[in-house]
Amino acid sequence: MKIVAFIFARGGSKGLPGKNIRPLGGKPLIAWSIEHALAIKRIVRVIVSTDSEEIATIARQYGAEVPFIRPTKFAKDDSPEWLAWRHALNYLTKETGLLPEVMVSVPPTAPLRLEIDIENCLDEYEKGDVDTVITVTDAHRNPYFNMVKTNADGTVRLVNSIKSAVTRRQDTPVVYDMVTVCYVVNPEFVINNNSAFEGRVRAVHVPPERAIDIDTLLDFQITETLLNIRGHKI
Repeated sequence: MKIVAFIFARGGSKGLPGKNIRPLGGKPLIAWSIEHALAIKRIVRVIVSTDSEEIATIARQYGAEVPFIRPTKFAKDDSPEWLAWRHALNYLTKETGLLPEVMVSVPPTAPLRLEIDIENCLDEYEKGDVDTVITVTDAHRNPYFNMVKTNADGTVRLVNSIKSAVTRRQDTPVVYDMVTVCYVVNPEFVINNNSAFEGRVRAVHVPPERAIDIDTLLDFQITETLLNIRGHKI
């Protein structure tokens, strides 16, 4: 089975400018995901999709391929990443004449993952009868208990409600936070559909200390602290 990993890294982050190449633990942030993907023996290629020549240069230094520069229209703040996925797959089709059998996305903003998290996602996908495997972690809030939305009159109510009153979070349906640790997807599904939940989705659970998605300076600082706890030098 031909498995290709992609790392999608825009150069124009607004929440934390330059985050994808910001030094973390002695190397650029994106290097963590490149090294994670390269460590998986089942993955035959590791490709970075970016609109930034600077990111491309660093990615190559850490062993990734950068066979194209992503067009700006797929790298804007409001550009769905799904379209970047499709663009990368279309490029590979033109380059090799066929789609890979499996696509893995290893986002650069989740450097605390371990290789086993990617392996677990691949194992779940290989069970079959699935279009996309996502990663999840325990939710800190629950829409049936302590998440609210605003009504037209300015009052608030629970996001979701159930018939009987709930007084303990433990009595609510179990929910999870989607996280960006890893995605495993059928490439043909990406080409022919517009979102993961148009198809069959399964989830792999990741502990919260490996599931942080860096979007802000605070996220970055928390990640640095957790790396220190692991024993990495910052």
